[in-house]
Amino acid sequence: MGRLRWRGGRLSDSARDQLLQRALQHADVSRLARRLASRVPVDASPVAESRLAAVSAVLRVVDDEPELLFIKRAELERDPWSGHMAFPGGRLEPGDASLEVTAVRETQEELALDLTLGRMLGRLDDLAPRNRSLPPIIVRPFVAIVEPDVTLTPSEEVAATFWVPLSRLQHDSSKAEYVVEINGNRATFPAFRVEQHIVWGLTERIVRQLLALVGP
Repeated sequence: MGRLRWRGGRLSDSARDQLLQRALQHADVSRLARRLASRVPVDASPVAESRLAAVSAVLRVVDDEPELLFIKRAELERDPWSGHMAFPGGRLEPGDASLEVTAVRETQEELALDLTLGRMLGRLDDLAPRNRSLPPIIVRPFVAIVEPDVTLTPSEEVAATFWVPLSRLQHDSSKAEYVVEINGNRATFPAFRVEQHIVWGLTERIVRQLLALVGP
């Protein structure tokens, strides 16, 4: 293994590319990249009042183990997903040329993580909330990979960050259920357990899409 060169306290471009190439050669990441490239993702049909948004499912490879980045959203009154486990992302803004640009911009704003220094692997199917009490929004998930030692600097919108091995999410011990009251009725949703937190709703559905493409 060659020595990686640092420039001004940061990895050089060639060193970063070397790390990314190693990550892309991992069997799970390589399989995921091939499948993302060969499939045609499903585009949702927006209704008149729908807003468009994008999120980033960010991967890295540490000790030969692919890991997926989650954030816990801060408790904010204006955020309908306040306190939820999620992926970095947000709504399409007028200056965004595409939803991929939205995903990159929001990740930079929320975590100071520049996805343009990594590699965008592709996108998953569009999703929309099933709960009609939530804002009408269509979410487009993008999948990216970054070097293993990236530094995250959460904004005030992010309470915590978690890197979770994909193998842990694939294990039955991570499967859970989440019970929530909606319009006076109790509803049960499939979920994943991440440490002491529960991943459910749109984020759980994105994780399920991703794991299906990673698996053999």
